[in-house]
Amino acid sequence: MSINRGLSSEQISLRDTVRKFAEEVIKPNAEELDTKEEFSYEITQQMADMGFMGAFLPEEYGGSDLDYVSYIIMVEELARVDGSQAATIAAHNSLGTGPLYYFGNKEQKEKYLPQLAAGKLWGFGLTEPEAGSDAGNTKTRAYEDTGDWIINGSKIFITNASTDKTIGSTVLAVSGQQPDGRKEFTCIIVENGTKGFETVQMKGKMMWRASNTSELYFNDCRVPISNTLGKQGDGFKQMLSTLDNGRLSIAAMGLGLAQGAYELALKYAKERKTFGRPISTYQANAFKLADIEMGLELARTYLYNVCRMLDNGEKITKEGAIAKLYCSELAHMAANHCVQILGGYGLMKEYGAERFYRDQKLLEIGEGTSEIQRLVISRMIGCYD
Repeated sequence: MSINRGLSSEQISLRDTVRKFAEEVIKPNAEELDTKEEFSYEITQQMADMGFMGAFLPEEYGGSDLDYVSYIIMVEELARVDGSQAATIAAHNSLGTGPLYYFGNKEQKEKYLPQLAAGKLWGFGLTEPEAGSDAGNTKTRAYEDTGDWIINGSKIFITNASTDKTIGSTVLAVSGQQPDGRKEFTCIIVENGTKGFETVQMKGKMMWRASNTSELYFNDCRVPISNTLGKQGDGFKQMLSTLDNGRLSIAAMGLGLAQGAYELALKYAKERKTFGRPISTYQANAFKLADIEMGLELARTYLYNVCRMLDNGEKITKEGAIAKLYCSELAHMAANHCVQILGGYGLMKEYGAERFYRDQKLLEIGEGTSEIQRLVISRMIGCYD
């Protein structure tokens, strides 16, 4: 595998460090945590201690000050072993700390970012029962009352929002009406423990069972106007920018999962023999593995280049959608082929293939479904002019 092309020595060292941690610390516990549907505080804190939680934050906030390629490599290597731990890190950085860092004022940054880099968690309250891809249908509302926001509504499928380490969430709410009659959206900081704010852990998930997923409820929840993130009315723009960056994290998870499934399938195919020869020598299996390898090479090259675009300050709305779409569908193909090559063993939990198969599905749904990515791309190329 030509996975060193274009990487600096520091990026290669980081990749090897994260891979070693994932293999030695996460992998031995992944199956048990998945079975118990248990969030691991111990592993999460170890990842924080290694600098994973403040990946791209500057050192002044306790961060690792990584470029985006390095951050994506980190997520990729975690997902190669376990989607749950990768999801914890990806959501925390891209959706949790990201909006606070990019849109928060000096006081907000100084209050929250050092805690988040050190291991505390933060949620991003966007999705609602009737407002996922259709974010404009958001029902959660906030109105001003004597210097405070009063928030009412609910959110669902919010990662990292209800652990004992979570200190708050950024919440998108309808805060009024624009002059043209459209809804005004504002992002508001709400700390856990605030009166009228309740977080409830969601159980019974098919995938990412060892990550924390939550419902958020707001019942006349009162927070100061100073908890406004950025300017009032900028919430929708902030949300779109956050999703652009976050899609690269999902792409990295798809790439990493595909790599892990590929390595498992290749190893098994070279060891398993039928009719006196390894099953990797049968064209049906060899072509499956060749297709995954081709996808990995293309996905890695493209994703890293998009990350370099982001580091250079370029707009990546179309490119981020392409990366997320391609890598998530590559993960689907790789996980499916992996189970098929392992046969009956691919259906057994102890072999890991079935966890790859389950975990990959959310990548085609979260942070914009595959259908939404195609919509974004088609709009960007002028299909609807």
